[in-house]
Order: sequence, then C-alpha cells, then structure tokens
Amino acid sequence: MADPLLQPFQLKHLTLKNRIFSTSHEPAYSEGGMPGLRYQLYHEEKARGGAAMTMIGGSSVIDKDSPQAFGNLYVHDDAIIPHFRELAKRVHAHDCAVMCQITHLGRRTSWHKEHWLPIISASHEREPAHRGFPKMMEDFDIERVVKAYGAATRRCRAGDLDGVEIEAYGHLFDSFLSPRTNSRTDDYGGSLENRMRFGIAVLSEMRRQAGPDFIIGVRMAVDEAADDGFGFAEGIEIMRRLHDANLVDFINVIVGTIDTDESLSHIIPLMGTPAGPNFAKVKAARTALPGLPIFHAARINDLATARHWVSDGAVDLIGMTRAHMADPHIVAKMMRGEETRIRPCVGAGYCIDRIYQGGEALCLHNPATGREATMPHIVIQTDGRRKKIVIVGAGPAGLEAARVSALRGHRVSVFEATDRVGGQVALAAKVARRKEMIGITDWLYAEAQAAGATFRFNTYAEAGDILAEEPDIVVIATGGTPNTAPFKAGADLATSTWDVLSGQVALSDDIILYDDEAGHEALSTAEFLAGKGIKFELITPERLVGPDVGGLNYPAYYKAIYTTGARMTLNLRMTGIARDGNQLVATLVNPYDKSRTERRAQQIVVAHGNLPADAIYFDLKAQSRNRGEIDIDAFISGRPQAIATNAGGTFQLFRIGDAVSTRNIHAAIYDGLRLCNVF
Repeated sequence: MADPLLQPFQLKHLTLKNRIFSTSHEPAYSEGGMPGLRYQLYHEEKARGGAAMTMIGGSSVIDKDSPQAFGNLYVHDDAIIPHFRELAKRVHAHDCAVMCQITHLGRRTSWHKEHWLPIISASHEREPAHRGFPKMMEDFDIERVVKAYGAATRRCRAGDLDGVEIEAYGHLFDSFLSPRTNSRTDDYGGSLENRMRFGIAVLSEMRRQAGPDFIIGVRMAVDEAADDGFGFAEGIEIMRRLHDANLVDFINVIVGTIDTDESLSHIIPLMGTPAGPNFAKVKAARTALPGLPIFHAARINDLATARHWVSDGAVDLIGMTRAHMADPHIVAKMMRGEETRIRPCVGAGYCIDRIYQGGEALCLHNPATGREATMPHIVIQTDGRRKKIVIVGAGPAGLEAARVSALRGHRVSVFEATDRVGGQVALAAKVARRKEMIGITDWLYAEAQAAGATFRFNTYAEAGDILAEEPDIVVIATGGTPNTAPFKAGADLATSTWDVLSGQVALSDDIILYDDEAGHEALSTAEFLAGKGIKFELITPERLVGPDVGGLNYPAYYKAIYTTGARMTLNLRMTGIARDGNQLVATLVNPYDKSRTERRAQQIVVAHGNLPADAIYFDLKAQSRNRGEIDIDAFISGRPQAIATNAGGTFQLFRIGDAVSTRNIHAAIYDGLRLCNVF
C-alpha cells in the first residue's frame, strides 16, 4: 500500500511531491535582515533531505514600525529580492517549494529598538510577553500597513518564491479579528464583519500587487482557547469567509494564543505532552472547510504521527519543523527504509528557548543544524589512514565522538565505567516529563554501533588499559562530578542533585534545594521532588528562578513547583552548612542589604554544576604527543589538530564536554563532532 506521506498534493498550480513540510520559523540566522548564506544553506539542507516544501522567514516584517523581535527578515525593502532569488534557486534545485511568512508584529515587539517608533495594534491592549503599550491604529496607519502587506508579497514573488503566508496569531493581522485585542468602536471593531474588514483589505491588496495566480495563505487560530477570544465556531466562520472570497489558498491551522510564555508553551508543545495534541480540532476544521487546503504543525515529531494525520484526512500537509531541525533528512531516510535511523526530536525546546534568550536557534543534539557551512549532517569517510581511536566515557560527548570517528572509517573503542550509556542525559531523563531526553543518547549509541564502534561497559579505564590499545588518538569524555561546594563550610553535608535523581539517597520530607546553577539542574530536581509529593524550599541567589531556562521550558517547571506548595526564595546566597542535632542549618546572605539569616532542614540539596572528572586525562597528558593541548583556531574552523610538543609522545590526547568544564548537551555533542570530523 502506498505511503500516504509520499503522495503528491496539488496546491493551486503548484505540485508538491509529498505531504511533509517545514513551517515558517525564524532561526535568527539573518544578516542585517537578509537571508544570507547561513540562512540559505539551512533551508537547502531540508530540501536536499526530501521535504516537499520549506517555509522561510518566520514573522518576516513588512514595515519599519514592526521592528525585529529576534532576527526577523526585512521584507519591507527591495534589497531582499536578490537574496530570495538565491535561496529559491538552491531549494528549487531539489524539487522543493519555498514560501515566506510575512507579518506586521503589531504589539508583539518592542518600541525601544531600531527606529524607536511606537508599536501599533488594533487597540490599546498590552501584550504581557513583550510588555509594550501599543498605539491604536488610525485610518492612515491602516492604509499604510495594508499597502505594506501588498508590497511585501510583491517582493516575495519577485524573489522567485512560490507563495506567502500571513502570520495571524498574536500579531497585527489577527489583533483586529480577536475580541481579546479589538475594542474599537469604529468600522473596524464590534461585529465579525467589522473585525474582518482590515484582514480582507490586506489580502485584497496582496492579491492586487502579486497577481491572482500567486499562492497566499494564512496561519491562524481556529480557536483561541481563551475565555475572551474567539472560539471554534467563529474561527471556522472567519476561515470560510476568506476562502469564499477567493482571498486565501490554504489555512495553516493553530489552536491557542501566544501572548504569554505559558500560552506559547501550548502552541509549541514540549516533551511530556501528547504527540499531535490538536488532532480533533484540526480535523474538525478540515471537515468544516471542504475544498480549502489545511496545514498544521504542533509536536508532530515522528513519521508515525505524521502518517496518521494525513491518512485520517485531518490535514493535507503536515509540518515537522522541529523534527527537521533534529534531522533535515527525514524524508530521504524514510524513502530508503531507514526510519529507525532518523535522529529524533525529543521536544526539549532548546531551539526556541535560545531565540527568546537572544541567541540563534540550535538543536539540542544536532550541532550541524544552522552550521551547514562548516559541520556535516552526513559524515564522510576519510580518505586518509585508518586510526585507532580510544574514547573514555559514553555520555553525549563520548558517543558523538564514537559515532563520527567510526563513520570516518576509524577503529573505535569506547570505555564506560557504568553498565550503560547516557551520562548526565540519563539523569535528566529520570524526571517523568523529560524521559524523552534519553532518545538523544539512545540514538547516538545505536548509530555508533552501526558504524562499527565497540563498547566496553563496567570498565573504569586506567592509563594502562588505554595504552594497551596502542591508540593513535585518545578522547577523554568522562564528564564531571557534582560540585556541591560553592562555599567552604559544610560542603560535605550537602546532597547533590545527582544523588536525588539517581535514587542514591533516601529523601526526607524537609528539604532545602539550593540553586546556584540557574539552569535545568535544580528545576529538574524540583520537578522530580514535586512528582514524589515532597515539599521543599527552593532558594537561589538569582533575581528570578531559573534565569537560564528558556520561555518554553520554565512554565512546566513552575507548574510542578506550585502544585506542591513549595516556597521559592530569591536573592539569598548560601555561605555554609552546619549540623545541629538531626537538622542541617544553612547560613544565607542577602547580597543587597547584607543581612544574614538561617534556614533549617533535614536535607540540603545543592545545584552548582560539575567539576571535571579529569584524573585519567592528567595521567595520560605527559605521554601524549600534544600534551593534551588543542589548537583552538583549528578547532573552531574545523581543521585537523597538528600540535606536537612532545617528541616522545605516541598518541594525541583531547578532552571534550564536561570533562573540560560544565556546559550543556549541545556543547558536548558539538565538541565531539568538530573534533572528530577531521580525524
């Protein structure tokens, strides 16, 4: 029976070769608002990997009073046209369509950037997430913005793109549609007909400037799922009217709103949530709107889920956007019968969280994504001598080193002290909601084995064991050990987060959790404790809880903490722990008013990162050819390591990941890829 995902789909005049696409999103790879080489290569890789269509330019801005929120493209300038043409040429070469999402951000941006113009919206309602107070648009604002939408569409067509999509959930376009954000009393407010007036004018102008045969769609909510917003019935009516007026060629359906971090976390669901959570409403929309192509994307991470959506008639095209960030070759692997070899998206949200923290989008465990100019998605076998490579440690850094080295054609042996792979990833997966994290190291292990790497478990490797292998290269990826000593007094009385998550210690019902790491370490432990019904006080010297945890991840942590009634205390730095009978006493200092206080508990859990487990590295250092030194410039640029400062050394020695210093999973895997890809 033919795979429903591989059936072509006719969208107006455009024939799409299959039913899988990547939806619009902004990875913040733009250069001065233009899609330069990095941007182009990122999308070309998805096209090379078999996607039917890739949508570029998430929230590309159409006018100057819609300043970038996070690296958005500028479609208000003709300068973008040649960049579009270059990108389209790259993508079209792989029989893949490309469209751009355009928008006016409205109130979902900040006034204090670029031209320092007031932000605008249908009404004065403030968006909680960006916190700006918008100007209510006047008649001349409406006229100007309508023309700007049309001009942006014209530029997309001139840039050889196949179509455009309006972003209409949480931005300017839908601020008129929704009663949550439209309190106007003129011809643009009140009744549905009035609230649709602006959108109809926009789409009509887009048609006028780009021509009737250009593909135009809207990505919008069918149900805002909010007490003061429009519901399913009104959402369907809006879509029906747009379709009946021949203004849209497809609807990319969303459910919910995005004006708070908590609501956004439901639009872009993370691990611990069901696959394809909006199936019922999207299928109902598909049924209610015959003849109107329906697209959707929200936690469609695997082909089985995608196949179900298409075969059951819920959608015409299914978006696998974050899944393509994890593995842009999803379709190609499916067509080769290699579905089990697809690198899984585990729903960690690292890609989106980085955007909302001012960085560029990166996949937690595919460091080649966004680095296509320097890092390979497909590792190529070396044309040089096969080497003997010994790797110590089977956490994410060691597993990636093993996978890449074996794919390069080398003889690879991995020593692991425990009875399984995973390292700290296995600890993170102990939290029920985050159990999918183990998919990262499970995939790396399977791929390393398939490439020929051999593993020795329950082996605490010493220098003699490694030297007996007569290695050409030794990679130390032993990770770290918990640092429970951010203070000198009583550090030995602290319990580590590792001990809690691994079940190595019995837990009391009277716990202080001290977070001096600011990321996932303490909050994962807090969620773990909450899951066991244990009350605790979370204390941190930071001005907020978990400042390094991004906007999509922290709502789930906060929800878990609040359900236990746990107390969260800010601005207190722990300076020591002492024992008093059967209790522990923590000394705490407020860095602002210098006041001192104490807290008592039966158990104090400290999160303060790790110290490198580097003993084996230093045992081998003097015998290595490079004395463990890494050429940083070569490491950055992807050139071979050639340092030789010890004439008597017989092997090169390197250490990566947390064996060097506390970082994260992405850094560990990136270390393994860029070091070993040049061996």
